[in-house]
Amino acid sequence: MARDALLFVYATGQPYRFEDFRRALEARGHPPPGTFETPGNDFASLEEQLNSTRNFLTGRRDEADSTRDKEVLQAIVDTLHFISSTGQHRAFNEYLEHLEADAPPYVIASFETEKAAKAWLENQPIPPDSASVLIADAYHWVVHDERVGIFRLPRVRDLGYHLADLKKRHPPAAVASFATREEAEAWWKAQPTPARWAWVSIAAEPYLAVYHPNIQHHALYPLSMADGYEVEDDEVEPGEP
Repeated sequence: MARDALLFVYATGQPYRFEDFRRALEARGHPPPGTFETPGNDFASLEEQLNSTRNFLTGRRDEADSTRDKEVLQAIVDTLHFISSTGQHRAFNEYLEHLEADAPPYVIASFETEKAAKAWLENQPIPPDSASVLIADAYHWVVHDERVGIFRLPRVRDLGYHLADLKKRHPPAAVASFATREEAEAWWKAQPTPARWAWVSIAAEPYLAVYHPNIQHHALYPLSMADGYEVEDDEVEPGEP
């Protein structure tokens, strides 16, 4: 839970928002363990897990010998507090499902052009940072320099590595075959409850059909994008298990 909470804050582009939250905590004092009330909604169980993890780590923080360990544990505790107090249970639960599904790298938005992406970023009250967005279905990393208010959107290779890894762990077995990409796109978008990903075949070539539920976006990626991104397993010396 602690690991996934940290990943969630960065995958959703909230480092600056979290930093502001921590500064406010320092100003008014950190709440003691066990002070959160479990919300009476569909995410009560998740809140209980957040509280339980928070209380456990608070105990480990108090027992830690080094100042550095205490600081690290406090940062994790604050991350769990941040998710709870900002009411992000639905988004965090969706992110946990994303991880569980072995879905492609998480994205926070999709755009047709880089110009549209930059316009959207510039209009955010608290601009995201350290998050991925799609531009024409290609992965880009949001880099925001808060000091000067400048955005960069370098293209990243995360999807290539993910496809190579997915190919190894879940060899392509198409759930449907199509003659053209247009036919595949129409079928994928027509699915009432699409899976987060599925293998399909287009003109006899394997593709990964992807659905990003947080932004309600469908995409198709040829498996050939994984070429050159395969990571070989370490060779085992003779006699080693």
